[in-house]
Amino acid sequence: MVVRFVPLSDQNLAAVLQIEKLSNLSPWSEQSFRNEFNHTHGIARAVLLDGEVVGFGVAWLLVDECHVTNIAIHPDHRRKGLGDKLMRELLVLSREGGMTCATLEVRASNEAAQLLYEKLGFKKTALRKRYYPDNQEDAVVMWLYDLRGWDS
Repeated sequence: MVVRFVPLSDQNLAAVLQIEKLSNLSPWSEQSFRNEFNHTHGIARAVLLDGEVVGFGVAWLLVDECHVTNIAIHPDHRRKGLGDKLMRELLVLSREGGMTCATLEVRASNEAAQLLYEKLGFKKTALRKRYYPDNQEDAVVMWLYDLRGWDS
């Protein structure tokens, strides 16, 4: 199993859009992903497993903070450690970019993702009531406060 991370681009956009539709109740538009291709303050990566696009991750780098804005692994490839590898990639690149902390929001019902983020050192810090517009679900806000000292 060979895992690689490559920048989001026209070459992997169709697969990324398919994964997004399978993974999110309020999927990002094609234009939203295109905006991330050359975002000067962001990281946008596709996950390749043996050459096949199986996931993606997007993070914004704001002052000293990495904000993970979107991450998904194709349902057929979940529970294989790819989400962990992808998050580590985003966090390492963020730290290399000078970020000192990281944050994200995750659906309150997405316990698997919350467990992954906690394993990586994130802490639950707040609840955003009715955050998701599709079904008014709450979001759990999570922070990794010491990205410099984080053990990747």
